Amino acid sequence: MFIDCGMRKMLQLSIIITRTGKRFSMDIGNLWSLQLMMFLLMAAGVVMAKRGVVKTENKGILTDLMLYLFLPCNIINSFRMQFEREILEKCALILTVSILFQVVCYLCSKNLFKRRPQEIRRVLQYGIIVSNAGFLGLPVAGGLYGALGMMYASVFIIPQRILMWSAGIACFTESPDRKTVLKKLIKHPCIVAVYIGLLLLFFERAAVSVLESSVYGIPLIGAIVRMLLVSLDKALAAAGGCTNPAAMLLVGMILSEVRLRDILRDKNALTLSALRLVIFPGIVLAGCSAAGIDSFLTKVCVLMSGMPVGATAPVLASKYGCDSSFASRCVVSSTLLSMLGIPFWGMMLGG
Repeated sequence: MFIDCGMRKMLQLSIIITRTGKRFSMDIGNLWSLQLMMFLLMAAGVVMAKRGVVKTENKGILTDLMLYLFLPCNIINSFRMQFEREILEKCALILTVSILFQVVCYLCSKNLFKRRPQEIRRVLQYGIIVSNAGFLGLPVAGGLYGALGMMYASVFIIPQRILMWSAGIACFTESPDRKTVLKKLIKHPCIVAVYIGLLLLFFERAAVSVLESSVYGIPLIGAIVRMLLVSLDKALAAAGGCTNPAAMLLVGMILSEVRLRDILRDKNALTLSALRLVIFPGIVLAGCSAAGIDSFLTKVCVLMSGMPVGATAPVLASKYGCDSSFASRCVVSSTLLSMLGIPFWGMMLGG
């Protein structure tokens, strides 16, 4: 009897281990598949930039499309799910984690690299505060963790936007006043998309019920309204689906502007990359684990905290008389190394 009981427990344990192993294998497979897709698209961006198919001066067009159309549509789609109180509570939790993380970034920017020359130190301070979590982090979060991951990642970047337009800009010039920061926050396309997404999360089902009980009952008008809503839904999905390809092509175009030899010789750029890609996500992982935050939220937080330096660094460095070439090396080195950092943390966290 005791032998039979022991055998049953061993069999159950082996089944659990087998299922866990298969799930882990599938998660890692998805991670590497996404990583390979990103690499191929970035390579296409590098080739097109090198061959002159896409001019460097036209890079801003792709950036604007990402900022004003593709990303907002993708964010809105990520909020379109059945509302549960648990989702709202987790959004508040991930916002809290993000605020604490931004405090750590701000303190590091004030206390690290004090002995560097001013034109280098300012770029390093900005790189600590501002990451590429918007352009690169959101598409990766959506690819790895689906619509729910994308939604939580959209909430995670809100505090970074605030710090970017205040302490980030102050790295190069005087800090903007609160009114300016608030105005930029309210009007930013990705933040507006979060507002719209929250409205859909709370009220979409109620609005559909109202339409079904009133407008849809009118033969011609109901058919027209239904067709318009279906078309709008497909347009949002199509535009949002362009986020990943456009983001990776843009990153590839940035990578084409700097020689690999220059990157490997720049210790300051490599140090900043280590901070952004290894140390910061490690701190977030330790904090989330100590606080007992659930594994899914922890994955999103770690992923979003381990993004490369913000692509705006060279632009601001050039505008305010700092070393724009060094800023470009910081962006490129951290972006290149993130191709190793992202799968590393994905495997550490189980996909």
